[in-house]
Amino acid sequence: MTELCPIYLDHAATSWPKPQPVLDAVVSALTECGGNPGRGVHALGLAASRLIFEARGDVAAFLGVPDARDLAFLSGCTEGTNIMLKGLLKPGDRVAVSSMEHNAVARPLHVLAMNGLEVDVIEADETGFIDPDRAEAVVRAKPTRAVICLHASNVTGTIQPIGDLADIAHAAGALMLVDGAQGGGHLPVDVASLAVDAYAVSGHKGLLGPQGVGGLYLAPSLQPEELLQGGTGGGSSELPTQPEMRPDRYEAGTPNTPGIAGLGAAVRFLAEDGRAERQRAEEAALVGRLAEGLAELPGIRVLGPAPHAPRVPVVSVVHDRVPADRIAFTLDKRYGIAVRAGLHCAPWAHRALGTLGTGAVRFSVGFGDTADDIEAAIDAMRAIVKEGA
Repeated sequence: MTELCPIYLDHAATSWPKPQPVLDAVVSALTECGGNPGRGVHALGLAASRLIFEARGDVAAFLGVPDARDLAFLSGCTEGTNIMLKGLLKPGDRVAVSSMEHNAVARPLHVLAMNGLEVDVIEADETGFIDPDRAEAVVRAKPTRAVICLHASNVTGTIQPIGDLADIAHAAGALMLVDGAQGGGHLPVDVASLAVDAYAVSGHKGLLGPQGVGGLYLAPSLQPEELLQGGTGGGSSELPTQPEMRPDRYEAGTPNTPGIAGLGAAVRFLAEDGRAERQRAEEAALVGRLAEGLAELPGIRVLGPAPHAPRVPVVSVVHDRVPADRIAFTLDKRYGIAVRAGLHCAPWAHRALGTLGTGAVRFSVGFGDTADDIEAAIDAMRAIVKEGA
């Protein structure tokens, strides 16, 4: 890593460092494809258009999207969740949503609820898991427009049964809408097999791309209202409305070509020679050891699944005496270990776990981390806990 931060365990916020092919692709997009894609027939504009076309195909293939036109490139997962919620849900609709949601879902739902949306919460168990039977009971209690659930928790790492929830939703005539911020890259996402209706994904976390880019998959039958109107790279400029064709309808304005180039390079890097599968196996081993080591420390409560149970590479802890922010500050300043303390933009999840008043210290593992890094983090926590006893 760097002298300033030799151990980086904050990948759930953003992955770092980025693989070299990602850096190379961003630089190449700026130096060799500097035109505005879809806005001209000169060589630089065509090169940029080709770059985005190829990246869209590569990202779609990586996520199991059958038709790349159903994948829109956006500023990030938050824009995707806003489109799928605000574009599909109307006053008078009712939704069933997990209690573990990030603010990228919770806040748009709050706005919609103020305007007549009915929101019923499916409560998670003590590990942050949404039980399908409990979900089905909530869904079937009243006519439901959509079931909403994140693929994996950014607080506990808990992996949700999205396929089962999609079956429940569809049996009740509802849509299945997914926040996949922590799923892409860390889990083998295949939207076709999951049978979800919408899946928003972050480009800069488990997918290892740059910040400021993400994607939204929309099933072919869905036509949510767009959030933005403006210029698009396709035709129909003479019309006062956004074009109906995908993905142009959801991509108003100049796209983040360097970011998309980096994301395309990132998924090609992950797809090469089974690297994604190896990376997931390494992350599972590292986070399992981390959860195990932290759970052995006095006064520590590990949130979420048991140490070696399946999870995305996230583990959060609370100490019964040392505040979370003090732990994170000490890890950074004294040991050069980057983690995140607080509510992690997920107050719903912390309320469900009983940690809304304290927050937690989150360790999140990713590309570039080693077994030595994990042992160093455990040793540092052991010293901090002993000192604060």
